[in-house]
Amino acid sequence: MASRALSRGRRAIDLSRQCFAQQRAISTVPRPQQRTAPKSLLAITRQVQSNRSAPVCFVRYASSSSTALQKTPLHALHLRYGGNMVEFGGFEMPVQYSNKGIGENHKYVREKCGLFDVSHMVQHQFTGPTVTAFLESITPSDLAGLNPFSSTLSVLLLPTGGIIDDTIITKHADDAFYVVTNAGCRDKDLAFFGEKVKAWNAKVGEGNQVRHDVIDRGLVALQGPESAKVLGSMLAPGTSLDTLYFGQSVFATLLSQGDEVPVHIARGGYTGEDGFEISIPKEKTEQVTESILAAEDKLTSLIGLGARDSLRLEAGMCLYGHDLNEDITPVEGALTWLVGKSRREKADFPGAETILKQIKEKPLKRRVGLIVTGAPAREGAIIKNKEGEKIGVITSGCPSPSLGKNIAMGYVDEKYKKNGTEVGVEVRGKIRAAVISKMPFVPSKYYKGENA
Repeated sequence: MASRALSRGRRAIDLSRQCFAQQRAISTVPRPQQRTAPKSLLAITRQVQSNRSAPVCFVRYASSSSTALQKTPLHALHLRYGGNMVEFGGFEMPVQYSNKGIGENHKYVREKCGLFDVSHMVQHQFTGPTVTAFLESITPSDLAGLNPFSSTLSVLLLPTGGIIDDTIITKHADDAFYVVTNAGCRDKDLAFFGEKVKAWNAKVGEGNQVRHDVIDRGLVALQGPESAKVLGSMLAPGTSLDTLYFGQSVFATLLSQGDEVPVHIARGGYTGEDGFEISIPKEKTEQVTESILAAEDKLTSLIGLGARDSLRLEAGMCLYGHDLNEDITPVEGALTWLVGKSRREKADFPGAETILKQIKEKPLKRRVGLIVTGAPAREGAIIKNKEGEKIGVITSGCPSPSLGKNIAMGYVDEKYKKNGTEVGVEVRGKIRAAVISKMPFVPSKYYKGENA
């Protein structure tokens, strides 16, 4: 049994290396300094819409900075399809496309299938005999207990318990992990990883060292109830999405314009819908994207940052730099579930003293959802109790196209966190009635099997 398990592990890492080998030779030396957080998606201003009858997500995006913006492998495709390009996380990205408004795009993902360019995200590979222990030394996750080809949301932690970045960690084998981090945190994440890998390797010595590679590949997210139908129509024989559940991944081959393209498929996403994140060789990203858009009688529509943001907020998901930062712990951020049971028992992760104390005694503040009446609540809006005292602040907010209400998330003093608590939010100089609401605002529809 042990030999078969070892053989499976070796095959897993061999597949990983085969898929990623030609794209990994990027230095971990940080690029020219960028802002830690992307420009806000939620500093609300009226965005001119091509379809004014659709619900509008009010968004302000940055104009170009003095630093040249980077381009994803799909930049030319975005322009060809009428993308309205803006700065986000140091990249030139589409906020929407000329054929649909943000609200219409949002509803299309909820009802059918949308494709997002997320190639600005940073893809990493960590390998080596002690890599599990290394990654556990910088996160609170139980990665030793994670099954091969399974993923988990996690956070990189400071010694204070503050969150450096949130990340998706996928275990391919005990000695091979695939990690995706945020574009806006690229510089500080690479500096952090570089420092930690160097210190770790000096400690464990030759033969036990960890290797970190940044992978220069395209990354697209296919999201919505029809996403499995679309992606399944392109899969080469031998792979079935029926047994690929939420939080699992697979190396597969997509048939695209007569080519067989090796890809990495992870079932999940940032919308609350069933969906997939597909890592593609950089030179094949545009070709594969065009094939996806053509599949199943052009069922898939391109979707920009505007709808991505309203979708993730409806799903109760955080945007780093707004809803999470280095002064917020996982417990305060309503992410206590990220701290694995075995990690709590060992108390051997960064910030364990602070985080475990907060789990036991409760923190001073907590991230919550809110339904706000009247005008949408802007990031930075003050939350008050019935006596008019400040009890918190809004970190994200927009109109919900799915609910027809204004939704938000923010932080409130611990005693006000209970769902149903009535509060006020100061919007444009007026106090708007609001109520603490359970998240996600819209039920998640993750695929966990037909009988789940």
